[in-house]
Amino acid sequence: MSRIPEIPGRLIPPKSEHEQWLRLEVARLCQFEKERFPGSQPVSFGTRDLEKLENQDYWVCEKSDGVRVLLFVQTDLKSREQAVFLIDRHNAYREVRGIYFPHHENPMMPLRSTIVDGELVTDTDPRTQQDTVRFLAFDCLVVDDQNVMSRPLDKRYGRLQEWFYKPYSKMLRDHPHMTQTQPFEVRVKDVKFSYHIDQIFEHEIPQLHHGNDGLIYTCVSTPYTAGTDPNILKWKPPSENSIDFRLVLRFPPSRENPREPDYYAKPVFELHVWAGGLRYEPLDTMYVTDDEWEKLKASGEQLDDRIVEVHWDAELNAWRMMRFRTDKPHGNHKSVVDAIIKSIADGVEKDQLLARSNAIRNAWKTRQMLLAGQRPPPPTPAPAPPKAAAHPLPQPPAPPPQQQARASPRQAVPDAKPRFGPLASSPWSKVSGPAMVNGMHR
Repeated sequence: MSRIPEIPGRLIPPKSEHEQWLRLEVARLCQFEKERFPGSQPVSFGTRDLEKLENQDYWVCEKSDGVRVLLFVQTDLKSREQAVFLIDRHNAYREVRGIYFPHHENPMMPLRSTIVDGELVTDTDPRTQQDTVRFLAFDCLVVDDQNVMSRPLDKRYGRLQEWFYKPYSKMLRDHPHMTQTQPFEVRVKDVKFSYHIDQIFEHEIPQLHHGNDGLIYTCVSTPYTAGTDPNILKWKPPSENSIDFRLVLRFPPSRENPREPDYYAKPVFELHVWAGGLRYEPLDTMYVTDDEWEKLKASGEQLDDRIVEVHWDAELNAWRMMRFRTDKPHGNHKSVVDAIIKSIADGVEKDQLLARSNAIRNAWKTRQMLLAGQRPPPPTPAPAPPKAAAHPLPQPPAPPPQQQARASPRQAVPDAKPRFGPLASSPWSKVSGPAMVNGMHR
């Protein structure tokens, strides 16, 4: 698994006057009525979205496995002083020093207030094994004090390149010593037309120095939308779709005293779904092997009441742990969980995406020609299927009955219905026991 970087910078004290001022300034720049995390959130990709890719123009890029942050450049025009902050999903602010962004027209002047969307990743050089933290920008909300959220993606991306990145990149080429003070490198993600995913799979992803978490499709014609945006599609192979739950440990009763929980026994790993506010509802359980349980205990980390990312294992017909999410204040909302579970059941495999590329390309080209008042070109035929072998290949022997009964990955999908009713206060949960047992944080 790829290394997830820690967010650099000095945390602005929560609820301080400084944080409150920054939040209000971001709300003003984004033209929000009240302060909030300004970033957009994608929805999971399903088979119905293949038609979206044919009916509308989308750009696609690889989805990096990192930490989602917004980069906020705050500039005082009177003093010409510039401060740079990173905004995480908690809507917390961290000030980073040693980095500067010049103006696109006059490099002697600072870039005015700007908000850029992106992701922090750790790139590991395969030869030297040296780690480099990079901020990969892929969209922008405000550039040089101008709100561009209402503009289509191609215009926003143009501003990101021309007004934000190119002046910064030129500054570093002219003054390479400035790279020594930077807390991270800044780059802009490459994007492609939605029918060029073969290039991403074959050339781009294999050359990445950080982890990949699927693909992101973004509609070209729609504005930037804070919160969940149905025009941003997150694709993963169905087997790799993940959900963030709150993990709750339920220990069995002690044999010596049934009124006390046995903290040395292996607990039930309950997965609770966020219902908004501070409310969580039990949904299912997570499967953990005995060896995995021993490793979790040996880590010395707190386990209970943490946000855990899980995926559905079709072979085991159970949820399996991927990692803890320290970057998220809550698990996925239950409406999002329902959508992800449906996308697992109705997921699109890589070969289905590739097979649809020609139809997506033909539809794209047709729209372009119609807009230009030209006659659309004939559709490009899909690749012909391979010819059947002259002699039939020998068939493998039938699997044993116990393997035949096992559900296939397309059939074994999680049941969206909760398996538990409301839980009463239990003596077996963490809240009834000590914070540490046998050296292990609970």
